[in-house]
Amino acid sequence: MQYKVGMYGGSFDPLHIGHIDAIIKAASQCEKLYVVLSYSRERDSIPMEYRYRWIRNSFRHMENIEIILLEDTAVSKSDYDTDDYWEKGRDYVFSKIGTKVDVVFCGSDYLGSNRYENLYKCDVVYFDRNSIPISSSAIRKNPFEYWEYIPKICRSYYVKKILFVGGESTGKSTIAANLALAYNTNFLEEVGREVCDYAGDEDLMIASDFHEILLKHKTKELEMIKQSNKLFFVDTDALTTKFYAQFLLYGNGKNAEKLADAITEINNFDLIFFLEPTVAFVQDGTRNFKIEAEREKYSRQIKALFDEAGLEYICLSGDYLNRYEEVKRIIKEKYGI
Repeated sequence: MQYKVGMYGGSFDPLHIGHIDAIIKAASQCEKLYVVLSYSRERDSIPMEYRYRWIRNSFRHMENIEIILLEDTAVSKSDYDTDDYWEKGRDYVFSKIGTKVDVVFCGSDYLGSNRYENLYKCDVVYFDRNSIPISSSAIRKNPFEYWEYIPKICRSYYVKKILFVGGESTGKSTIAANLALAYNTNFLEEVGREVCDYAGDEDLMIASDFHEILLKHKTKELEMIKQSNKLFFVDTDALTTKFYAQFLLYGNGKNAEKLADAITEINNFDLIFFLEPTVAFVQDGTRNFKIEAEREKYSRQIKALFDEAGLEYICLSGDYLNRYEEVKRIIKEKYGI
């Protein structure tokens, strides 16, 4: 190792592969590298807790890396960019490290300023900022344009969650699967069918079946979004499950309804599409005949649950092709992809 103790700092808002490359190079030259994560509760776009875990979990395999959290309480960036704030930050870093720093690593944008030389009185190694042409500010403006520069561990933060809801046999599963194929990403299937199959028939389902549906669906969502590519499509949600609990349990599923409401509170979808019953009903032997006979009535009941929850949605009618093309048009308009 060339140095005993090194330091590399930044806000990492967000972390990108330029940072990753710099940390690897810096850690490879030090017995111990301290990565100083500077954060501001007022000015940062991404909460510190996300950035901390991204760095920590990216470099678990490099035991010589340690993260120091440095809170920035300046009101503005210009207020922070003064000798007084930089000196306070340096003193705090020294207090956490407990020994002198032998080298500071930083980007070439600081070259010629002598800022780190004057503050730390040690060697300063500059990394060429142009070797990996990306910046956190560029990613913040348009993450999808710079997707290749965002580490996989960070991508789920930016993935857009798109939900499809509606009554039975309105094409939710088909459109979710087709769009996932078209955008080379994942979709989450409803888990109700497998639970219903285990019960033997939907009329034989009990309250705990709906608890299982709700919890499994949410757990799968949390896992699958981590592996998604810009978009993540979801077939059915907690409010739809609440509708079926009301419909099938005849008032005996109050806890299931409460759980559905609780999950709805923590759900956050970027787009919700409500599929109107304007395509032919396909009776595959698993769908409810009562709902088939009164599709409009039960579709309105599901829609009412979304209205009561204050959730905005876009209604899709027409045939399968119309719906598919309309969703793609809206995605292009909103996200540029």
